[in-house]
Amino acid sequence: MKASRLAAAAAVAGFSVLALSAPAFAHVSVQPETTPAKGGYAVVDFKVPNERDNASTTKLEVNLPADHPLASVMPQPIDGWKVKVTRSKLAKPMEMHGEKITEAVTKVTWTADGKGIEPGYFQKFPLSIGALPDDTDELVFKAIQTYSNKEVVRWIEAQQDGQEEPENPAPVLELSAASADEHSHGSSGAEDASDKTDGKTETAAASDGSSSGGSDTTARVLGTVGIALGVAGVAYGVLAGRRRSA
Repeated sequence: MKASRLAAAAAVAGFSVLALSAPAFAHVSVQPETTPAKGGYAVVDFKVPNERDNASTTKLEVNLPADHPLASVMPQPIDGWKVKVTRSKLAKPMEMHGEKITEAVTKVTWTADGKGIEPGYFQKFPLSIGALPDDTDELVFKAIQTYSNKEVVRWIEAQQDGQEEPENPAPVLELSAASADEHSHGSSGAEDASDKTDGKTETAAASDGSSSGGSDTTARVLGTVGIALGVAGVAYGVLAGRRRSA
């Protein structure tokens, strides 16, 4: 009896944990496909689950951080969706690859031209973004999800330190430390070393080939001389035999 009560209590507790944690997995989030290193470029996916049983998601708006503008933002085409990239003037121009940038992408909007994201499904919306800022550890995006029944959900609430997760949290992209330049130089050095090693190997092979060729030539000459001497010896023996017989 006691065991059955404990089992029932455990089941209720487990169900409660799942019920409480389910919403945390249901909001719009951003997930990197490649390492989002500071100062570099990355491909990220905005994962959008459909949370309604009686409507489809037909539109997604992603607002890029204004405090850390991104000069390069390129969406990947998705079947069944139209995409619009909105660029705006920057209040303060920034430099990128030695050039002054006066505008940046501030919003990307996907609109379904078909069924959209139906109940029970999710969709990923990929973006290539950069150059990532090097003066922050994260980028906060504000997303707006629109359903076919005109309902709008705003995923725009920022997470506060020490506070519980808000009801409609904004997607957050964690940035990793910038990769050192010497890593790439190291790769080049490795390639150069490999090339040099290959060159030495080829030179050694050529040298071995020439030595082998020389040895072959000497052997052939000696062989020819030996054959000639042998023939001469046979002839001498024949003549000597004839003289003795005479």
